[in-house]
Amino acid sequence: MTEFRRVGLSTGVTLNVAFAGPEDAPAILFLHGFPESHRTWREIVPRLEDQFRLIMPDQRGFAGSDLVQDVGAYKTETLIGDVFALADTLGLDEFALVGHDWGGAISWGAALRGDPRLKKLAIVNAPHPVVFQKSLIEDADQRAASQYISAFRAPGFDKAIEAMGYRAFFDKTFARHVGTSKILEAEKQQYIADWSQPGAMTSMLNWYRGSRVVVPPPGVTVPLPDWLLRAFPKVEVPTLVVWGMQDTALLPIQLEGLEELVEDLRIERLPEAGHFAPWEAPDEVANALRDFLA
Repeated sequence: MTEFRRVGLSTGVTLNVAFAGPEDAPAILFLHGFPESHRTWREIVPRLEDQFRLIMPDQRGFAGSDLVQDVGAYKTETLIGDVFALADTLGLDEFALVGHDWGGAISWGAALRGDPRLKKLAIVNAPHPVVFQKSLIEDADQRAASQYISAFRAPGFDKAIEAMGYRAFFDKTFARHVGTSKILEAEKQQYIADWSQPGAMTSMLNWYRGSRVVVPPPGVTVPLPDWLLRAFPKVEVPTLVVWGMQDTALLPIQLEGLEELVEDLRIERLPEAGHFAPWEAPDEVANALRDFLA
C-alpha cells in the first residue's frame, strides 16, 4: 500500500513523498522526470514493494511538492541537493537511486558527488551529461530531436501551453510517446489536474530554463563547452542503464561511450519500449531493477 507524507528539506522546499514497501527493507529513492510526478512509478510499485522500501518524491516544481517559481532555484546543484537533503531527513544510512528523464539527469549528478550512502545507481532513459552535451553539438539527429528544449525555455511558453489546453499538451508530450491505450483516463485526469495548479507549468519548465545544457539551432556550428574539455570524473558506484530503444527524444546514441564514464556499468536495452519505459514496459523495467538492486 502506498502512503504519502509531506517532507520539509534543509534546501528550503517541502516535497510530497510517496512510500511503499516494508520500512526495514533496503531503501530505493525514485526520481521522476518531466512532465510527471511520483506516478511515473505506479506500475513499478506492485512489482517491487515486497522486496524494497520505495521512496518516490514529487520533485520540486511538480505535482504535490512546492511549486517554486524562481528559475534560479532549479540549478543542477540545487536539485541534487534535494536528493541528499531528503536522505538526511529520512535518516537513510544507505540507499540506491533510480531516475527517469530529468530524474535520471539529477541521479547522474548525485552519483558524481561520491556520497558513501549511495550504493547503486539505476538510470531509465536519461543521458549522461557528457554524452548528451556532445551529442547535441556533434550529432544532427539528436540536435533536431532536442529542439523542444529551446521551445520550453522560451519566455511565455507556459502561457502558450495554457492557451493550448492541458489536455492537448498531454496528447503532444506524453500520449504521443506512450500511446493512449496504456494510460487510464483517471491517470490522464490526475496529470492534467497537477499541471492546472497556479504556477505549476512555470515551475516544471524551470527545470529546462535552469539547466546549462547548450542546445544549438540546426545547422549552426558551436564549440564544445569548456567543462567538456576538462577531465570528467567517472561514476564509481555500480550502475544499471535501462533504455527503451524506441525513444524518439533521447536517441540510442546516448548509450555510446558510457563505458568510459562509468566504472561498473550494465546496460539493459528494451527493443520495443520508448522514452516512458516505466509505463510502456513495467515488467521489463521492474525485472531489470530487481536483479540489479537485490
